[in-house]
Amino acid sequence: MRIAIIGSGYVGLVSGACLADFGHEVVCIDKDPDKIEALNQGRMPIYEPGLDALVAENVRQKRLTFSTDLKPAVAQAQAVFIAVGTPSRRGDGFADLSYVYAAAREIAVALTGYAVVVTKSTVPVGTGDEVERILREARPDLDVGVASNPEFLREGAAIGDFKRPDRIVIGAEDARAAAVMQEVYRPLYLNQAPILLTGRRTAELTKYAANAFLATKITFINEIADLCEQV
Repeated sequence: MRIAIIGSGYVGLVSGACLADFGHEVVCIDKDPDKIEALNQGRMPIYEPGLDALVAENVRQKRLTFSTDLKPAVAQAQAVFIAVGTPSRRGDGFADLSYVYAAAREIAVALTGYAVVVTKSTVPVGTGDEVERILREARPDLDVGVASNPEFLREGAAIGDFKRPDRIVIGAEDARAAAVMQEVYRPLYLNQAPILLTGRRTAELTKYAANAFLATKITFINEIADLCEQV
């Protein structure tokens, strides 16, 4: 499959390299020309064990490329992943979705045929609905699917987590989009990784539930550590 990934940060780069390693043709897009230039020269913007070798091999095999030019990559893609940052806003702490929505508007202009637009970024429940509204408002004629596919990657073990996941969560509202996403992850399904098909909002909430549960576990064990020190 042909895949475009918008955003070449931690999630976008690891996902792009792993998807290319599955045999897909992947283009990672980023607006930062210095980052793209570094990636084209084999320099990683982040440290993740094994990532440099994985990127180098898939670049050599011509399955993975990097570009600042979104339009041609999206025009040819069957799946377009949005993996841009969603930093907390100052003041209210709410996720800043401006980068996600800006990416959706650019994707709408660039699409030429059916594709599934996938939110990979951590986004509040209902973001996929807004992404779909933006796409259809910009291009009422557009034949497009919108899905949610949250990531559950741990820094330092991200490649292993992507290739040997506990679960793959795919949130889609129609069978066609779900089928495309299942094809994206077909190599993992053949390895018996569980694929959980849900509604889009359910997938978005699943990511927050997982993050909250992890935070709860960390908070709990820190309290236990403090108790151990006292006794």
